[in-house]
Amino acid sequence: MATDGPSWADQWGAGGAMVDDDEKTKDNNSSKKKKDAKATAAAGLGKAKAAAMVGAEKIKIGTSVGFKWVKNQCQKKGSSK
Repeated sequence: MATDGPSWADQWGAGGAMVDDDEKTKDNNSSKKKKDAKATAAAGLGKAKAAAMVGAEKIKIGTSVGFKWVKNQCQKKGSSK
């Protein structure tokens, strides 16, 4: 029975007898598209990270200013007694 035809590995392995040339081309095209998408996503990730860092710095500064304002308000009320 093993000599009747190609083995399972020959049929379904990479580039086996049952794989069409069109399917090989589609696999190559899809892998190229995936690489392009990863490159695009990596560029977008860098931009998103930079924007997040700027936003975090703004929040940090705003929080600091807010605490100083509250502190000043509390000191004004305490000194007027």
